[in-house]
Amino acid sequence: MMMHQGLGLETFNDLPRRKAVHALYECCCSHTWASRVADARPYRSHAELFARADAELGELSDADIDHLASTHRPVGRTCAGMDPATQSVFIDACRMYIERFGYGYIVCSAALPGGGDEPREVLIDVGHRLDNSHETERKVMRDELAKVNRTRIERVLGPEEGWPPY
Repeated sequence: MMMHQGLGLETFNDLPRRKAVHALYECCCSHTWASRVADARPYRSHAELFARADAELGELSDADIDHLASTHRPVGRTCAGMDPATQSVFIDACRMYIERFGYGYIVCSAALPGGGDEPREVLIDVGHRLDNSHETERKVMRDELAKVNRTRIERVLGPEEGWPPY
């Protein structure tokens, strides 16, 4: 669970640097990334913040990306909605993925068709990605990390139009 949620962009921009870095670190687990994104404040819109977050993620070294990948929970253990047989197939696919690429399968399930609610969507995704070259999968994995970051940043900021008045 994230400590910083629904701050709003203006409040985020006004946070002391240390607190802004902490809020961003909760999104990405990279002090380098969080520091760079925090130091580029103030942001005029969510889109501007997302663009900067994506750009800074793109600048991280492969070693930094490997560290980020290692901080994500193994997906095979988090798909509780799957029936036991499907979960077994998925865990095997995740194991094959690790053996092939050297890091765990990362997906922003919210970005899958249907929002990742269907176990079949995740199985199809990992199956397709197992066919990728190492270079292609590295790019896909970075893209998935960016999507995860965006989802988490959205949680930190809350809705762009703000919360409705009570």
